[in-house]
Amino acid sequence: MKKLNIAYVGFGKSTNRYHIPFVKTRENIAIKRVFVPSLDERAEERVALEAAGTEFTTDLSVIKNDPEIDLVVIVTPAPFHYAYAKELLEAGKNVLTDKPATSTLAEAEELVALANDNGLFYMPFQNRRFDSDFLTVKKVLETGYLGELTDIVVNMDHFRPDDAATVGVYDGAWYGHGVHLVDQMISLFGKPQSVAYDIRSVRKAGAADDYFNVSLRYEKFSATVAASETAALPHPKWSVYGTRGTFVKQEVDQQENDLKVGIMPGADGFGRDTAADFGELTYYNSNGDRIVKHIASEVGDYARVYDAAYAAIIDGAEKLVTDAQLLAVIETLENGVK
Repeated sequence: MKKLNIAYVGFGKSTNRYHIPFVKTRENIAIKRVFVPSLDERAEERVALEAAGTEFTTDLSVIKNDPEIDLVVIVTPAPFHYAYAKELLEAGKNVLTDKPATSTLAEAEELVALANDNGLFYMPFQNRRFDSDFLTVKKVLETGYLGELTDIVVNMDHFRPDDAATVGVYDGAWYGHGVHLVDQMISLFGKPQSVAYDIRSVRKAGAADDYFNVSLRYEKFSATVAASETAALPHPKWSVYGTRGTFVKQEVDQQENDLKVGIMPGADGFGRDTAADFGELTYYNSNGDRIVKHIASEVGDYARVYDAAYAAIIDGAEKLVTDAQLLAVIETLENGVK
């Protein structure tokens, strides 16, 4: 089996929490190089990777000129995603970039065209397509229990009353959290016909937004994405309503919670819901009987984004996140801040 040799641009928390632990579960992917501004950054993690054969550099040209690198993964602060992606695509490299891919639709269109004109892979790292709660909602929708969809709501709530961010389009909840939720909806239903926005700064006037409630309107239903940084009691993660039933999932995916306490991918039970966290489905069957049942959560796995990248680059499969989906997400985000 051919190995996919990857290089990272950036070596901060996200690289070491949401990327490398998952890549280590895949034998067909090798971390060949890492670009860092300083070799003093995360020395313990760097030494461990070096012992496994990864080379670190403070010179991006080393990665650009390495013919063995199949994919460069950009995991820097968001304002640098566009510039790094453009430089690497111009150097002939396939690129997977952390979210959000860009700040504007024009930037995203430029990078998509640059990749396509040169036969290169370019895609955002939309790992929350492999959240267990999202996968479970997809399964429930596919079963037909709910009948015709009328309303679907997904929330990403936290209680961080004292963490108001500085002003900046990338610093707010809309670009930070909304990018995931909008992508989930667009992956399910496509580009919305219209969008109604409510985006605010609640904790501190003039600071970056920390609340949004945005309705993506489709022909027969609305898909609402919402988040609050001052939710002492969070909303249900998912509320899905149809003409025959309702599905409610209270709890979020467990992968991030496990990572935060040091439980790594591959460990027994990693990312798995307990029965108490399963979603509840209430529906009426063909006899008119009211049925209530708990739906076992699907198993999430963020490494499946890398599986998809491997399949696209090595095997020529279609990208997990299509260009049309990427552009629709960025357009929806940008319109929200206009």
